[in-house]
Amino acid sequence: MPSTLLRLAVWSLCLIIIGWAVFYVAQFVAALRIVMLPLAVAFLLTALLFPVTRRLRSAGMRPIYATWVTMLFAFAVLGGTGWLIGVRANEEFPRLVTQVQATAREVQGWLQTGPLHLQPTQISEWIDRIAGQITQQQQQITQTVLTGATVALEVLASIVLLLFVTFFLLKDGDRIWAWFLKAFGSATPRVDRAGRAAWVTLSHYVQGTVAVAAVHGVIMGIVLAGMGVPLWAPLAVLIFLASFIPIVGIFFAGAVATLVTLGAKGPIYALIFVGILVVEQQLENHVLQPLIVGRALSFHPLAIILVLAAGGIVAGIAGAAVAVPIAAVIYRALPELTGDPPAPLPPGQSARELEPGPPDADTPGPGPEGPGTTPEPPKETPGASATPAPAPATPDPAGPGAASGSPDTASGTPGAVSGSPGAAPAAPEAASGSPGTAPAASGTASGSLATPSAGSRSPGE
Repeated sequence: MPSTLLRLAVWSLCLIIIGWAVFYVAQFVAALRIVMLPLAVAFLLTALLFPVTRRLRSAGMRPIYATWVTMLFAFAVLGGTGWLIGVRANEEFPRLVTQVQATAREVQGWLQTGPLHLQPTQISEWIDRIAGQITQQQQQITQTVLTGATVALEVLASIVLLLFVTFFLLKDGDRIWAWFLKAFGSATPRVDRAGRAAWVTLSHYVQGTVAVAAVHGVIMGIVLAGMGVPLWAPLAVLIFLASFIPIVGIFFAGAVATLVTLGAKGPIYALIFVGILVVEQQLENHVLQPLIVGRALSFHPLAIILVLAAGGIVAGIAGAAVAVPIAAVIYRALPELTGDPPAPLPPGQSARELEPGPPDADTPGPGPEGPGTTPEPPKETPGASATPAPAPATPDPAGPGAASGSPDTASGTPGAVSGSPGAAPAAPEAASGSPGTAPAASGTASGSLATPSAGSRSPGE
């Protein structure tokens, strides 16, 4: 078999195996979506809220208290926002209905007197068709309402699980990660690098996306409020939430806001809103997104569309919302798992400073003392003299015995001069190994502890 065909066969087999694995993993995740989806959202919330917990810990607060304060802060923000949106929607919904009815009459008159010159009977037929379509879907709507209790229980269980996972990730995230690494043995450093790189990517993506979505929602909310469009606050929140789904989300939220503007203010205001939305979206894509999010999500738009489609198939709208950050985390962690990149150099050091030193003993290599510190002196080698050889001493007129005092003191402590046990006794003129012995006339050896004057005698003489 030619080598080209063999390579193609191997690649085809690998693609089949990968596709099979991805399919069954997707089926597994879809079956456990009530667990996997809250877990993924909990990681996103942890990446968003952990800076608050870290600041509280740095201020001296205990981890348990810092976690509770962070969770209560998040509840206050979400609850306050939801309450304000509900109040505004309740106040402005009747006005929206009135404006939509007025706009419908204007559109009907334009269809009759405009360039289309439609007859009232034709308009009535279109309205009847729309009503018939709604009636046909009534059975499906009823079934959806009947199954709403089951869906509500699943949503409630997912929310409870989400809160528990987020709480413990904020409180004990470092301990959970250390426990998780114990299962990898010798591969622990590589898995640790991959996990930390993935966490940095996830944190940058979530925090940057929240900032971009907030700017997007505030600008569009100001535009809608300036036009006098009712429900501008709920529409601004919808635009904010839809910004978490790249490319697709903004089209959906923009379409809803445009329809509300069309029904409330007419086609001129709707066209103005669409123009402002397009300009703002271009500024976001080319200025805000690269500046704030950076390279945390360096995906091609086609890849983003495919990832969104896969997430939507597995877990619906929520799956599409978490699919892109999960793909970004996997994309960033895989090179750390499959390769072995060098560790970054500490600040202020060059690669030359971290290279091993030469093998000779006089130039020590890198060690705990670090560059720029004084290395330790070389250790003594058995059999080598601990002090330099003294200069020849001038003979004492009183003789050797007078200088040394006694045979015991003349020889000094065994090994004091030579530095090793069993060394020959020192000569009288060089004996200085123990306290109380006379030094040589030319000076004192470095190993003595007492330096009596030359010619002094021992106490026993």
